[in-house]
Amino acid sequence: MINPLIFRQYDIRGIAETDLTSEVVALIGRALGTWVREREGKRIAVGRDGRVSGARLRDALIKGVRQAGVDVLDVGMLPTPVLYFSQHNLDVHGAVQITGSHNPPEFNGFKLLIQKETLYGDTIQEIYRRIQAKRFQTGEGKVRSEKVIPAYISHVVNDVKLKRPLRVALDSGNGVGGLVGPSIFRKLGCEVIELYSEVDGTFPNHHPDPTVEKNLVVLRETVLREKLDFGVAYDGDADRIGVIDDKGQILWGDRLLALFARNVLKVYPGSAIVGEVKCSKALYEDVARHGGQPIMWKTGHSLIKAKLRESGAKLAGEMSGHIFFNDRYYGFDDALYASARLAEIIASDNLPLSQLLNDLPLYPVTPEMRIDCPDEIKFQIVEKVADYFRAEYDVVDIDGVRVNFEHGWGLVRASNTQPVLVLRFEADTQERVDEYRKNVEAIVARIRREL
Repeated sequence: MINPLIFRQYDIRGIAETDLTSEVVALIGRALGTWVREREGKRIAVGRDGRVSGARLRDALIKGVRQAGVDVLDVGMLPTPVLYFSQHNLDVHGAVQITGSHNPPEFNGFKLLIQKETLYGDTIQEIYRRIQAKRFQTGEGKVRSEKVIPAYISHVVNDVKLKRPLRVALDSGNGVGGLVGPSIFRKLGCEVIELYSEVDGTFPNHHPDPTVEKNLVVLRETVLREKLDFGVAYDGDADRIGVIDDKGQILWGDRLLALFARNVLKVYPGSAIVGEVKCSKALYEDVARHGGQPIMWKTGHSLIKAKLRESGAKLAGEMSGHIFFNDRYYGFDDALYASARLAEIIASDNLPLSQLLNDLPLYPVTPEMRIDCPDEIKFQIVEKVADYFRAEYDVVDIDGVRVNFEHGWGLVRASNTQPVLVLRFEADTQERVDEYRKNVEAIVARIRREL
């Protein structure tokens, strides 16, 4: 028996000891191996983060892949972006990262790639359908180990150049970022203060999610106490970044993306920059002001990567801290590489990080609000909200509904991973934020009652 709910929009994820039994994981591996083999692929890379269940899941997954007649390169414990990197630097035709990302310790899961493309949406469901139909190839694949981290570190250090040494703090949250981030920064000539670099899948110090402000408290204190240039927090598998500037302020994902966009547009004037629907209008205005083509797109790292390939954009990012460089890099989300690129920008300027975006408006905005809502009606609610406001306002409906009011915007979208509605509001004054929020929430409540 397989819980169908583990097959999600962006990955396969569930409770390790109940949803992801060794038998279930072997079937997932065999389905993926079959799919790779049908496309004339011969081998895949398998990596894992530091979760307690990771070794067991690795063994079961590799067993299933080999049963489909596909060879495995076991690249060991490493960050997700280093696994992505292996796709471009090893002779493999697919990859799996075993990771629970920023979820609680009891969770784990799989991020899947075939021929460098991340599986998401219906392609994730195809894995489930193959298991249900028992559509498997048969064979005896081989397995061998391969080290990838040293080549990854060398690649980043050779790409990024600092004009002066910096003093930084790196908080890996006991995730796998600690295996790589400090080494990169020291090789770049920086003084590094490490926080929680030891890999521990129980996360004894704080949860490895840099979008939650309480998880950044020690990092902020360290930056201020030691008078550092900046601080970085990585999530559990180091594909999302959080940043603290020299004044102890959080640089959220959209403002960080604006800073990177200015830098990229100097080299590639007129290029496209992709953000997601939760990003501030200040980001899109700033990209246009600096000669770029702003593209607003759907939330989700897999969806953003697909849009990056389709549009040829040189950079993309999300509020959650996924940053995708497609200029000097491969176009996948990599918090380690992003933190090195941030150091490069800071080292090339006489101003501290806290002053580099002084001219970027900081509009009043709500946090991301999550309202419990049954899966059965959440998408219907969003559709009806869109219909209601479309009669009077400009509406962006690529992912939920973003209503553009005269002096700001409001967002209502259905989460792809949880039974919740996500709401966010921004305007040029706090009074208007409150007004837009009250208006939209009332409509949402009314439509929900009707349904």
